[in-house]
Amino acid sequence: MTELACFVRSFRQKAGACPDKVFATFDGEAITFGDLDRMSDTFAAHLRGEGVRRGDAVAVMMRNSRFSLAILFGLAKAGVVWVPVNAQLKGEGLAYILQHCAARAVICNRDLLETIDACGADLTGLELIVADDTERAGALEPIFDKPLPFTETPPEAQDLFAVMYTSGTTGRPKGVMVTHGMLRLSGEAVKHLSRADDGDVFLVWEPLYHIGGAQLIILPLLADVVLAMVARFSASRFWEQVRTCGATHIHYLGGILQILLKQPEGPGDRSHPVRVAWGGGCPKEIWTAFEERFGVEILECYGMTEASSLTTCNDEGVVGAVGRPMPWFSVEVVDDDGLPVPTGEKGEIVVETSLPGALFKGYLNNREATEKALRDGRLHTGDCGSIDGKGVLWFHGRLTDSVRCKGENVSAFEVETVAGRYPAVEDCALIGVAAEVGEQDIKLFVKPKAGQVLDLQAFSDWLGERLAAYQRPRYLELVEEFERTPSQRIMKHKLSTDVSGSWDRLAT
Repeated sequence: MTELACFVRSFRQKAGACPDKVFATFDGEAITFGDLDRMSDTFAAHLRGEGVRRGDAVAVMMRNSRFSLAILFGLAKAGVVWVPVNAQLKGEGLAYILQHCAARAVICNRDLLETIDACGADLTGLELIVADDTERAGALEPIFDKPLPFTETPPEAQDLFAVMYTSGTTGRPKGVMVTHGMLRLSGEAVKHLSRADDGDVFLVWEPLYHIGGAQLIILPLLADVVLAMVARFSASRFWEQVRTCGATHIHYLGGILQILLKQPEGPGDRSHPVRVAWGGGCPKEIWTAFEERFGVEILECYGMTEASSLTTCNDEGVVGAVGRPMPWFSVEVVDDDGLPVPTGEKGEIVVETSLPGALFKGYLNNREATEKALRDGRLHTGDCGSIDGKGVLWFHGRLTDSVRCKGENVSAFEVETVAGRYPAVEDCALIGVAAEVGEQDIKLFVKPKAGQVLDLQAFSDWLGERLAAYQRPRYLELVEEFERTPSQRIMKHKLSTDVSGSWDRLAT
C-alpha cells in the first residue's frame, strides 16, 4: 500500500456495480448496497438542507439499529464530522464531549433524550434527531421515507471523518481526529488480521460508536463480506445468533471470551460455522481453553484509535503475544529517555509508519496532549510492552493512570473528579483490580470528611447516576488517610488490590 484512500469512493463504485449485493443484515433483515446508497444519499441531503456543512460536527449517541449504517455513510458522503458518543455516558462526561466538539446536531435514541437534557451542556441551537421516534419533530424514520439525491464530490483521504473520544488518564477525554483514510486503513488491517475472504460473514455485536465496530463498515468494500449486525451482545444467545446468520468470524474485547467460556457447556459448542475469533485482550490463561472448546482459531492484535486501530497482528499462534507490526507500521520499545530497551525488557511502545496519514494528526483542540503523543513523527502510546528475541511484541498494560474495564479505558481522573463532589467525601483514589471476567474491575478508596459517616450504598447509587456503567466502581473501601508523595500525590502503588474486605456493589 502506497497511499491512503477515501472509503466513500469505493462504496459508491461497488454500490453502482452491484446494488443488489447484501452489505449487511440487522437482526436478519437484509440491507443491500443499493439500499444503503439511497438512504445515505437521503440523509446527506437532509443534513445539507438543515444547514449542516462540510466540517461541521454531528454527535451520534445511539445503539446499533437498521439506520446506523445509513447515518454513518450519510455523514461521510456529506463530509460531516462524525462524533460517536457512548450510549452509556451521562452527566459531566457527556456534556464535555458535546461542548468540546461544538456539535451542530445530535442523533440519539428516544430514551436518551432525558440523559442529554440533564447532562448540563448548553444545547442552544443544537438540532436533535431522534432515531426511533416517528412522532417527534426531527424524527429519523420519516427522513428516509422521502428519498433525495446527493451528488457532491466525496471527501479526500486526508479529510476529517470522525472525532473519537478516548478516556484521558490525567485529564478530560481526548478527541482523536480520524481521517477518511485512517478508517479505510483500519478496515484493511482487520481484513489482514482476520483473513477475511469472499463469502465470509462477520457477526457485529459491538456498538458502532466504538472503533472496534466502526472499522467493520469497511470490510464489505474490500471483499464480498456480509456484516451480520445484532442490537447487542448476549452471552446466552451468542452461538444461536452465530448459527442463524452463518457467521464465520467473531470479534472479542473486554472480557467477551471469558463470558462465553462461563456459559454452560453443550453439544452446540462446536456446532457453528465460525473459523476465527479475532480481537485484542485475550488473556493467556484462557486462550487455548477457548480454542479447544469452541473449535476456533484466536487471532490477537494490538492497537489504538490514534494509529488507525490495529498496529500488530499475531497470526503465528504465539499464545499471549500481540504479534508483529502491520506492513505499514514499525514498533519499538523504549525507556524513559526514549532509547530502545534490551530484548525482552519492558518499556513504552512507540509506533512509526511508512504510510503518510496512518498515524493521527492530533487530538481536537488539545495541543499539549498532541505534543506528548506525537514526537518526531512517532506515536508514543503510553502502553507498556516488550519485544522478544523473535521480534514479537508482548503487551503489558498501560503506563498511565487508567483502568481497562469492560472493553473501555476508564480515566481515574474522571471518576475521582465526580466522586470527589459527593458531600461526605474528602478525597478518593481509583485503581484497577483483577476481574473475574474482563480485564479489570474498579476499586475506589475513599476518605470521608471529618465527622461524616459515608453510606456506601447511597454513595454507589449516586455515582451510578453520574457515571457510565463501565466507569462505576465495583469495590469501595474507606481509608482514614492516604500515603502521599512530597508533592502530595496519593501513592497509588501502595493501595491494596485485595478486595476481600471491600464493599462490593455486586454483592449487595
